[in-house]
Amino acid sequence: MRRGPLLVALFLGALALRPQLVGLGPLIPSVQLDLNTSHAVVGMLATIPVLCMGLFAPPAAFLSQRLGSRHALAAALALIGVFGIARAVVPGVLLLILLTIPVGVGMGLGNALLPVAVKERFADRPVFATGVYAAGINVGATVSAATAIPLEHALGSWRDPLLFFSAVTVALFVLWLVLTRVERGRVSALVPRPLALPWRSPIAWRLVAAFFFMSATYYGLNAWLPDVYVERGWSEGRAGALLAVLSAAQIVAGLAVAWLADRMWSRRTWMAGCAGLGFLSMLGVVLVPGAGFLWAALLGATWGPLFSLTMALPLDVGHGPAEVAAYTGLMLGAGYSLSATSPFLLGAIRDASSGFGVVLWVLVGFTAALLVVNASLTPARLAAVRRSN
Repeated sequence: MRRGPLLVALFLGALALRPQLVGLGPLIPSVQLDLNTSHAVVGMLATIPVLCMGLFAPPAAFLSQRLGSRHALAAALALIGVFGIARAVVPGVLLLILLTIPVGVGMGLGNALLPVAVKERFADRPVFATGVYAAGINVGATVSAATAIPLEHALGSWRDPLLFFSAVTVALFVLWLVLTRVERGRVSALVPRPLALPWRSPIAWRLVAAFFFMSATYYGLNAWLPDVYVERGWSEGRAGALLAVLSAAQIVAGLAVAWLADRMWSRRTWMAGCAGLGFLSMLGVVLVPGAGFLWAALLGATWGPLFSLTMALPLDVGHGPAEVAAYTGLMLGAGYSLSATSPFLLGAIRDASSGFGVVLWVLVGFTAALLVVNASLTPARLAAVRRSN
């Protein structure tokens, strides 16, 4: 069977998984001003989708077994698109937050179902297929961050970019069904029924810690980095462009390191090196704020590789697909659920302080902790766990 259309479908489906979150970041100052709400409350708009990525990671495999990954992913895209449109037009902050929940459910399911689709159809080339959908996620994030403010200025309201992103998602939903029509009626028989999550495994909680500190920093930056620079006197358009630079650097660095990591050095070396770069870049944001675009590029060069490197960790400790699924479920479930609090808590810290200074130092602390955790993931420690399973 020709699999070219399926690769295109993976890329297009992944485009929809970040604009409702990353594209919102540059718009947060306008949302706050229009709705007259606090940093903590508006931070919920970023917290809810990330929380859903954690809560809906473990059940996604069961949903795929029941419906088939084609229909399950179609449902995820429909949730994002339809409820995204509704969210963009409702009045008041309460309805805005409530309708973010089904949008987040769609994002959470889609985020966990794409690896299932890769496992079913590209078992012979999993890294390549994963790179295709990861590129889709990063392109969607980059384009939404870059266009959010221009669309707001051109169309007249912060709601209009969200409406546009949602309409595009509906179109992607249709394209997904068209491109995967050869899969019609197929229900997954290849994904093993997940084992119990490894709650008592010390190495599993190291994986959770690595994922938490990575995600908490990343989503904290996506929620508040533009606001930090607006508070420093930058225009909303210029500050919003920081996220576009960060996302673009993710694409380039993520692909480059993914290619190099299989050919030289250990995973621990790459992960510790990227975390060290993130730590230095966050210090730069605090101590040399004028070089904002440089720090955004370096932060993107940190988080692009770290995502794929961290997602590969369960493969190093699990023996067989079922154990890999169990470690992945705990890492994503607990990691995303914990990191979901980052935008809200950082917003609350900002409300309780006179500026974003304390918030930035908390993010510096997160990157320092990430460096420590990643440096502890030695090849010997990971291999020992695999041998004992």
